Amino acid sequence: MAEVRKRKKANNRVTTGKDGDDEFATKRTDALINTDMTARTKLGLADNVILKSTKEKRKPNNHSNFHLDLWLMLCVNNWVLDFGRPIAALFVPLTLTPLNYPSVGDYFHMLYNVITPFILLQLLMRGSHLISSSLSFLLLLIMTMGSSIHLVGDSVNHRLIHAGYEMHRSVRDNQIMKDLKPQLVDLFELLYKYDEEIGHLLWYIPFFTVIIIYFYNSFLEKKSKISRTLPLSAWILLPFNALYFWYLVTEGQIFPLFLFVYFCMISLIQKQRSKKEYMDVNAIYLFLSMTITLILVAGWSICLWNDEILRQKYRTQLLYVPEPWSYYTLYHYKSEH
Repeated sequence: MAEVRKRKKANNRVTTGKDGDDEFATKRTDALINTDMTARTKLGLADNVILKSTKEKRKPNNHSNFHLDLWLMLCVNNWVLDFGRPIAALFVPLTLTPLNYPSVGDYFHMLYNVITPFILLQLLMRGSHLISSSLSFLLLLIMTMGSSIHLVGDSVNHRLIHAGYEMHRSVRDNQIMKDLKPQLVDLFELLYKYDEEIGHLLWYIPFFTVIIIYFYNSFLEKKSKISRTLPLSAWILLPFNALYFWYLVTEGQIFPLFLFVYFCMISLIQKQRSKKEYMDVNAIYLFLSMTITLILVAGWSICLWNDEILRQKYRTQLLYVPEPWSYYTLYHYKSEH
């Protein structure tokens, strides 16, 4: 009997041990489940906060203001680093920048290639609709590649002026080219194509694509109470912006591209108007700049319509729009040097 009792006690201990282990395992599982649920709950709350923040960023919260900071930065950047680039290249003495070294204008161009994409990226981010980051980066990368190609070709072409190259003539019509072998002239024509054609297209097509996207994102509903009156700062910047666009279109020889962009803007205005949406102050500022630019380009071409020397250079082009630097080097640069 004693032996039987001992066996029962031992069995009870084993059973109790198993039950204890099972109970411990159950509690541990419950604890893990609770921990996991708590973590999931916290993660869900975090996701909600992130999603809420993202939604807030997608709201057109900057329509109430004229984007003075961006337009001012872009205006200063364009006038100093782009318009001022050939001026620095031509008038800084060769003793400071020999022909076998980059000119001061080249360094301006390098700064332009770095600063401008960041300003354009900020313009895209100010829109009422966030576009794909991949598309944004692709446009800016192509633009940077095009302006970098232009940097090399433009640097050599402007340095050739010091060697007697005449910008108002085509490459083959220049006197200094007639003394070279035909193969070398072909190479200079290739350099010119990279500068004035390939570089400009890769530079300006993404640039104006960004402008159109920004313009499309700058419309307000008719019932909106936000003012659509241009502030004084916009009126001050307007002539500078329009005059720079005139320089961009004429010197870059992109008048057909400019016309296409301008008519795209008109189409967008008509389309949004059918939806009871109208331009905000930034869109009005941009559209006025483009309109003034169109008038300036037309007036420029009309004034030089009968110039036989310039017409000879642009005889193969569909639209006659002379380059300002070709005009300057033809009538003023020689007399000053």
